Amino acid sequence: MFGDILISLQVILAVIAVYQFVFSLFGMYRKKHKKQYAPTKSFAILVAAHNEERVVGALMENLKLLKYPKELYDVFVICDNCTDRTAEVVRSHGMNACVRTNPNKRGKGFAIEWMLQKLWEMPRQYDGIVMFDADNLAHPNFLQEMNNDLCSGARVIQGYIDTKNPEDSWITAAYGISYWYVNRLWQLSRHNLKMANFLGGTGMCFETQLLKEMGWGATSLVEDLEFTMRCVDRGVYPVFNYDAKLFDEKPLTFKASSRQRLRWMQGHFTVARRYFLPLLWRSIKERSLIKLDMALYAVNVYIVLITFLLAALIWADQYLFSGPHFATLYSFLPMWASFVAVGANIVTFLLAMGLERVTFKKVYLYLVLFPVYLISWYPITFYAFFTQNNKQWSHTQHTRVVRLEEVQTSKQG
Repeated sequence: MFGDILISLQVILAVIAVYQFVFSLFGMYRKKHKKQYAPTKSFAILVAAHNEERVVGALMENLKLLKYPKELYDVFVICDNCTDRTAEVVRSHGMNACVRTNPNKRGKGFAIEWMLQKLWEMPRQYDGIVMFDADNLAHPNFLQEMNNDLCSGARVIQGYIDTKNPEDSWITAAYGISYWYVNRLWQLSRHNLKMANFLGGTGMCFETQLLKEMGWGATSLVEDLEFTMRCVDRGVYPVFNYDAKLFDEKPLTFKASSRQRLRWMQGHFTVARRYFLPLLWRSIKERSLIKLDMALYAVNVYIVLITFLLAALIWADQYLFSGPHFATLYSFLPMWASFVAVGANIVTFLLAMGLERVTFKKVYLYLVLFPVYLISWYPITFYAFFTQNNKQWSHTQHTRVVRLEEVQTSKQG
């Protein structure tokens, strides 16, 4: 009986893995020609910032250089519970510093909800709301791309999140590899198939009317994932804009990375509990592959957890208790099948780097440590399961001051 349960779980995990692999293949091509619209949409750019005096100035400089009519966008930096000079730096660049102090409701989700309410009360109303993090840098054409999508009828848009410091350490390189993979073989594949894309926390654009209809309402530790689920649940499917590039600073150390990923997984468990079953039921009732796909994305954190527990159980049975005492899926498959499964995972990451024409020499050298980064997700997810009720938001410190021209030069070199 116990063995049958284990086999069943492994079959389910294998089917989901094959499903995801097949989907990734649709990201191998990219449509390069799309309709361009005259810049007519107005934007409020929101930047959530907590003690970001070191990096926010570079973003302010960057946003002044966007190739979009200056009268069609304004920048609002949410100085959320700051104890440094963030607001002063913002004002020195002629941007709007909106100071918020609420120690009981900390975090990006609460800050955005507060700022949106302020926006709705202002005399000027905007067509779209764009959100960045304080450490970001945006491609000069970012707003033009958002304009194109809004004019095409999109209501929620996610830009391409790239890494501005992939060569700083082996952990930033690992982030870079992961994001190139996600952008190309997860996001673009779903965009090509006209499926729903998921939001990544920054580089997002929302139709103002939609936000007024829905309200923000995403105040968990992963507000981006939460809002994605709310959209898909009501039939609003986020789209992906490959050409709307932004560059995000990644943590330099494994310790800082682990703290950030722990927060993500804690929040992911909350979202999974709240949205997986309703989305799964709707996908069956409406025969919607889009909602089924998003339900699987919501429950992915449990998939990682179960995979980790199964692997630990099988390893313990084999090496600690002189097993095997029960059959595994590979007991019924030829030996080469396991090598194909592992090889397929490795190939997809390398394929993504090739398709994205990654030229960073150090990143290729750091590839040898990339498996450490991947494997570390398992204990982090395991710990997150037991601490998922911890709603304490933790701030990721940003210190890497880089200008866009430096990022673009390093990508070419």
